[in-house]
Amino acid sequence: MSIKLIQNAANADENVLNRYQHALFALTENEDKSIPFAQILATKLSRIKKEYKYLGKSPVTVDLPNGGLASFVILNESLTPFQRHTLLRKATKQIIDEQPEKIALCIYGNEDIRNINACAAYYVLTVNSAAISNRKKSAPISNLNQIDIFGYQAAHDYGLIDARVAGNILCRQLTTTPPNDLTPAIYREKIRTLAKESGWRHEEYDMLKLKEMGAGAFVAVGQGSDPQDAAIIHLTYQAELEKKHIAIIGKGICFDTGGHNLKPAKYMLGMHEDMNGSAVALGILLAATKMKLPIKIDCWLAIAQNHISPTAYKQNDIVTALNGMSIEIVHTDAEGRMVLADTLTLASRQKPNYIIDFATLTGSMITALGDRISGVISNRTELACKAVCAGNKAGERIVAFPYEEDFDSDLESDVADIKQCTLEGGGDHIHAARFLGKFIENDISWLHTDLSSANRKGGLGAIEADTNGFGVGFGVEMLKLLIED
Repeated sequence: MSIKLIQNAANADENVLNRYQHALFALTENEDKSIPFAQILATKLSRIKKEYKYLGKSPVTVDLPNGGLASFVILNESLTPFQRHTLLRKATKQIIDEQPEKIALCIYGNEDIRNINACAAYYVLTVNSAAISNRKKSAPISNLNQIDIFGYQAAHDYGLIDARVAGNILCRQLTTTPPNDLTPAIYREKIRTLAKESGWRHEEYDMLKLKEMGAGAFVAVGQGSDPQDAAIIHLTYQAELEKKHIAIIGKGICFDTGGHNLKPAKYMLGMHEDMNGSAVALGILLAATKMKLPIKIDCWLAIAQNHISPTAYKQNDIVTALNGMSIEIVHTDAEGRMVLADTLTLASRQKPNYIIDFATLTGSMITALGDRISGVISNRTELACKAVCAGNKAGERIVAFPYEEDFDSDLESDVADIKQCTLEGGGDHIHAARFLGKFIENDISWLHTDLSSANRKGGLGAIEADTNGFGVGFGVEMLKLLIED
């Protein structure tokens, strides 16, 4: 998606804006009756019995004399990035729904707030204008080819925002692809193409190789599929002047039936999106590449399906992971921690400065937080604190949970080194993290991200779509923080 950007330091008047069918006004809390179409806005507010300050809670759209549409919103300096993105998403929804070709973005306020609001509005407009492919004959298409900013001229060309948009769009496109179009084999081919286009080093560990290596945790999940096309993919981006070496890991379960512990229909529907963690990791990798961050990224993707079949793993099986630990299988629908276990071992053997994993891993994290916020757990308290900060900066909210050793007692097994999970549930999001931590070698600083807000009906933050690409913005901000650490 390529959108032409024209920046104008001067504000536009009504004569200029009459050439546009769609306009977005980012206003301040101090009412300015000299702005274009101020009287039309005042009339609309009077009709709905609201005052000007109402625009700081709910944007208002008006029809213009030329037949166009304008949306007005107040964006105060005190807003968090999430609040700012949410207001802008609401302000732009009706505009985006009309599939405009060109939008006038009118910015008001002091220098600092104009920079903040221009960047936020540009992001929300561009990320929601992308056409995410689907099979409907009437599927919306992306017509937006130009954004004209009035009232602010930045010293940059919004390239960093374009990179984040590209990462988010890639994540959402992959995540929403139907499972018959994204089997592990097809997904692996798509990743090869992406790697070639982006200049990433590419390596694959297929099922045969993983069996030879002794990666029994991953193989246990992959063995239930026909064909056995599961694999761990290793991609590398390396800047010429790297400041840090960071591994990012994504859970890529292309479809999750639950295995022998079969999910009921209500909970199996939508399980093609259980590969969202891998899509987030790819989106971060793409954005970081386009931003040319001074970093080395090892991206590890655990690509598989969790099927029921005569060869599928089952309860009471005991398998041996890559690090030599034996695992007692308790529930076959806890497959995500199985594929991540061996992937974490592989990643940690490269001795990066940090490891960050992304996964739609546990229902208990959704129970704890709902679908508006995602949770993180870390073996370093300071890393969890940085994650909360990075999430706030990105407008993708993060909450940190404890990583306490006494939870290990629930995973003690009489027949193996560790239980995969418990049947009691409870704090399974913490159990999962304690389990995963056993497979990290070399005492690497590690952050686990459980993507409980990957899908929210009606959108979340900046994103209007249900599948929102949460984690790409947070991940990029996390990389930036860690580069300077």
